[in-house]
Amino acid sequence: MHKQILRLAVPSILANITIPLVGLVDTAIVGHISNVSAIGGIAIGTMLFDLLYWNFGFLRVGTSGLTAQAYGAGNRDECVRLLRQSMTIAALAALAIWAIQWVFVTAVLAIVPCSAEVAELARRYFFIRIWAAPATLSLMAFKGWFIGMQDTKSPMAVDILVNGVNMVASYLLAVTEGMGVAGVAWGTLIAQYSGLGLAFLILVCRYRFTLERRRISSRGEWSRMIKLNANLFVRSLCFMVVYVGFTSLAGRYGDTQLAISSIMMKLFMLFSFFVDGFAYAGEALVGRIIGQRGNEISGQLASVVRLLFNWSIGVGLLFGAIYAIWGTECIGLLTDDADVLNASRPYMGWLIAMPIVSTLAFLWDGIYVGATAGVSIRNSMIWAAIAFIVGYVLSYRFVGPHALYIAYFAHLIARVIYLTVNWKRVYVQQINK
Repeated sequence: MHKQILRLAVPSILANITIPLVGLVDTAIVGHISNVSAIGGIAIGTMLFDLLYWNFGFLRVGTSGLTAQAYGAGNRDECVRLLRQSMTIAALAALAIWAIQWVFVTAVLAIVPCSAEVAELARRYFFIRIWAAPATLSLMAFKGWFIGMQDTKSPMAVDILVNGVNMVASYLLAVTEGMGVAGVAWGTLIAQYSGLGLAFLILVCRYRFTLERRRISSRGEWSRMIKLNANLFVRSLCFMVVYVGFTSLAGRYGDTQLAISSIMMKLFMLFSFFVDGFAYAGEALVGRIIGQRGNEISGQLASVVRLLFNWSIGVGLLFGAIYAIWGTECIGLLTDDADVLNASRPYMGWLIAMPIVSTLAFLWDGIYVGATAGVSIRNSMIWAAIAFIVGYVLSYRFVGPHALYIAYFAHLIARVIYLTVNWKRVYVQQINK
């Protein structure tokens, strides 16, 4: 089982390493060629896309769990239907996003506290990158489908291409061509369509059976995906409350604190992309085991969950140690602004503790996705969003910006408690199906 976990996890980790590097490079580019407002503009611009794209996170998550179970059951027709359904939803969602883009960005910037200069840079970034929406959403569907097919090498290849092109194109356009924030946005757009082209190429070359003419899905065959995706959509809204709330509330403390929170969150997410490799392995393996059914499901499911946690906790402890030793140097790689560097020092304790606390939450998500336990996933994030709000409200008057990190930790702890306590019920349901 260790080999199966690593076969699925390692390609995802290698691909995920490039994901935070893009954000780090984007921040470093504007951090070194411009001022603190440019860092804030990228942070707000990215937040705008988080508001949009996190709502469609089910395109990856839901597709992964359902496809893994269909793969485990040996149902090729269902695998094909799931890909077509996800791609259809992605195309319709992109059209809707294009239609509301101006109203959306105007409304959000009207309520998000930031300076006029930061808002203008965020607008410039948004109105360029928005044209990558079809590619971005389609890549979510492709990634979920590949993982469900027990194939993490294909999304690895796509992610490496996307993020490599993004870094190179953003640097050339932002620095060499002197386009600044706009160059970073164009680099992202070019990279997304490059990745979509590679995903289709992999589909044609490796999964020829998806091109065969098959019966169009009936309304009944959409029902399971729609039900799961509805729960995952609520989950995404709750994620938005936490992550967008974190950035938005940071803006209340000024551009310097906004820049610090942006850098800190990128370093937080650097760890999460490592542990997500094991979460993706959990999605694929748990879904496949459940789809296979059989008398051995109980032992196999318990074994894979235990081993996944062993690997993930080890990664969390490793990153806690790395941040304890080199945390200040990591921040220095992202900006040479003296105010930002000095102001970030009081928050190093949060950076060190974050990987250790969050590893359980991230892995449980992957396990529940493989089990397609949509209601439990939804409920865990509802409680987590409530914990985030309560944590901030109760502490901001006393500890200032530290309340942001107290709230973030509160949401993680709420997720871990709910998913841990609820697992026995979900486990019994799966083995008794």
